[in-house]
This record gives sequence, structure tokens and C-alpha cells, in this order.
Amino acid sequence: MLVSVPHLTPFSPFLRPTSSKHGHYSSTKLISRTGQLLIYEDKTRAKVMTFASCKDEVEVGLYAGEQFFLGMDFGTSGARYAVIDKDGTTRAEGKREYPLHMSKDTVDWLGSWKTTLHSLLEDVPVSLRPLIASISIDGTSATTIILDSATGEPLCRPLLYNESCPDALPAVKSIAPVNHTVCSGSSTLCKLVSWWNSYDSSKESALLLHQADWLLWLLHGKLGVSDYNNALKVGYDPELDSYPTWLLSQPYSYVLPSIQAPGTSIGPIKEDIRTRFGFPKDCVICTGTTDSIAAFLAARATQPGKAVTSLGSTLAIKLLSTNRIEDARFGVYSHRLDDKWLVGGASNTGGAVLRQIFTDEQLVKLSEQINPMAASPLDYYPLQAVGERFPVADPKMEPRLHPRPESDAEYLHGILESIARIEAKAYNLLKDLGATEVEEVFTAGGGAKNEKWIKIRERVLGLPVRQALQTEAAYGAASLALRGAQ
Repeated sequence: MLVSVPHLTPFSPFLRPTSSKHGHYSSTKLISRTGQLLIYEDKTRAKVMTFASCKDEVEVGLYAGEQFFLGMDFGTSGARYAVIDKDGTTRAEGKREYPLHMSKDTVDWLGSWKTTLHSLLEDVPVSLRPLIASISIDGTSATTIILDSATGEPLCRPLLYNESCPDALPAVKSIAPVNHTVCSGSSTLCKLVSWWNSYDSSKESALLLHQADWLLWLLHGKLGVSDYNNALKVGYDPELDSYPTWLLSQPYSYVLPSIQAPGTSIGPIKEDIRTRFGFPKDCVICTGTTDSIAAFLAARATQPGKAVTSLGSTLAIKLLSTNRIEDARFGVYSHRLDDKWLVGGASNTGGAVLRQIFTDEQLVKLSEQINPMAASPLDYYPLQAVGERFPVADPKMEPRLHPRPESDAEYLHGILESIARIEAKAYNLLKDLGATEVEEVFTAGGGAKNEKWIKIRERVLGLPVRQALQTEAAYGAASLALRGAQ
């Protein structure tokens, strides 16, 4: 007999899962080679739903001789994993919210991320773990961690992706080329210089890592390895494939990590991790990338002129271009992607602003009332807090969410359309700076599931906008793991 499976609500930044009694939400899907859902496990409700007719397929022996590749995405509000096979088919996936870890009066982000990493590894179906050939991770861009390389202990709290260090900007601008990517208060280099100038203890064994680097280190144990996507905002030149001389001449240059291409094998998984979670001895850990690059990889937009907008807690855009564009005045930078360039930037606007204003139920019902073909007269700049990165780099920009109309549907319409205008301004700016002109936009992230918003964006952008076939950055990270295994 076939056991019926209840309707599963898709993840969206507008649909927050209910927290468990432990405050840590998780879910996992196990998918057959034909794409059929075998198991959906929601650990918040301690419920497992199974197709009885597929019972035999869940056995470990089913996958004998196959290899799988694990990618994990550590975003701004939570983490996900995806397991794919050599053909790129998703075989399992799941997500976790970050648990709240406190140290004195501040959030212990490192503790939260480590717990989440282990939780995701535990969530990977037991039947797949012995066949995981490689693992890769993406993390938020410019999230900076400074460690003692002798002990692995942090020398300060993590400096998050959206934090700005304007105190370091004059020093950075004095050494970097005009309008370089690092000439922004939120750049990794500004964070490093700010720490360097304020840290009074010994710096002899200091080492800089990005979020993805640190998480991968927990798996492979070799300190000091990064990738050229994450290292871009610390000053690494992906065109020369080296740190520039103006950076290497600085007294803190020894703090910088060594750089590999994304998806490069670093080494085997640590023995204690391997035995704890049941991964094979030959499982390798590969260099990662940033969350927005991983989302682009997931969308499989392979031709110049194709673009991906990631609509999650924040808004990030990436345009595949034949030309490299760098201009810190507007928060524009280019990531290397083989022989092409991913040009774009990341704004502080996005779905997180909506979460501050509306409940999940309101967001669903109000979206249904919106006519996406009618332009909203409301002009907002939706931000969670003071400060914007792109398409305007202004750490003092104030959020603008007023006046608020009486109708909540009109208010939501105005916010969605205002975010779309910011997106349009971003793509127009890239064209003006010399990037390949955008022809089509794929959408990733939770916001990709809001059909009314996609239609609003199509109208505002004047371009075809569609949901990417693969919308999760974890899938892009898994594709890097596949590349590293090959």
C-alpha cells in the first residue's frame, strides 16, 4: 500500500519554519535516482513520511558502486546541504536554522556555525554517507575570522559580511589602487586592518580565514587554505592568480591564507569526523566559494549575458561577463569563473526586511492580493539597518520604509517593487561600467518561489525573469565537490 504524503510547503524567506522546543529547526529529504521523494523527515515535528512501495530503495545496498558529492551552504540566516550524483541529480537535501549560542552578552557565531555543521552532517542519510566522495562548503562573502594558527582559537569575534570598518578605510585607500574592491568599509581587508590596528596582544601567529575556509578546516584540519572567490575582498588578484605587491608589502601580509581555485581538493576528511559520521576514508574536502557564487553555479547560467539574482535575506546579483569590472565607488567587483567573470555585488536589501514587518501568514495572503502588472507609486529603500553596499556603497544610508499606506497589500507591493528597482539599478550600473549587457535573469534563493514578485521584477527590469532549475547555493557547493573529486 502507498502511504500518502502531506503537502510540503516550499522554503521561502517569507515562510519561516516553526522553531522546535530546542530552537533549532531541521528537515531532510531523501530522493530516488528518478527524482521521487522517498523520505521527508521534519525533525521539529518528529515525523517521518515514507513511500512504502519504495522501502527497498532506501536500503544501503541500493547505492553500491555509486559516488555522491556533498555541498553545504552557510547563508545569512541558516544552512543547507545537498547531495548530488555524478550526473548532477539531487539525491538528498536538508536545512537547519542557526541555534542561538551566547558568550557573555554577544552571539557566539563560531559555536553556532560549528554546531550547525555537525547537525547537517548528521542529517545526511546514513545510506548515503559511506558513498560521499567529496565535500565542499560556501559561506557569506567577507565574513572574516582571525585565529591563532598555533592553537586554532579565535583572536576576536567573527566580523560578519555586512559589518563595516570605516576606521580602516583611509589606510586601505592609501595602499590600494583607486576604486579597488577592497576600498569599501565592509571589505575583508578593511576588517583585517581594523583588527590589526586595535589588537594589542601578540599577532605573531595570527591567521585570517573566511567563513567557508574555517568550516572546511574543521573537516580537513589544514589551517590556512582559502579560494580565490572568498579572497577577492581581501585583495587577491584572480587575474594574476596571486596577491598583489602592494598587499604583500604590508606588515600584516603574513596573516593571509594560501589560495586555491574553488573546488580544489585540499586533503582527506579528518579521521575523527569520518568515524563519527560514517564517511569513507577516501572522502576528500575541497575548497569552497561564496554563497552568491554557489547560487550562480547552481543555476547553471553558462553564457555571457546570463545573470542570477539571489533573493534570500539579502539581494545579490551576478552577471556572467567577458569583461572584468571593479569599482568600489558602487560596490561592484568581479569574481573569476574559469575564463569568464562574474560581475556584480550584494545589497543589504532583501527578504530579511520583510520578516521584520510581516508575519508569515500575512506575507502569503498579501502577496495573493497584489496585481504585479500595476506599478506601485511607493518609493522605498528597504534596509534592516543603516548602511548599504551595492548598487550604492554608503555605510550611512538610512532605511526608507515610509510613508506606510493603510493597505498592507499596497505596503508589501511597494516594498517588493522597491527591491526590484534596486535590482534594476544594479544591472543598469553594470552595463554603464562596461560589463556584458544582461539578457536573462535567473532567480535563486527563497524569494524565487514568490510568483508575484517574479512578475513585478520582469516588468521593472524589462527582461525575462525565471526561477532557476536549481535554486539553492548548497547545490552549487555540491557541484564544486564534484569538480574536486574529478
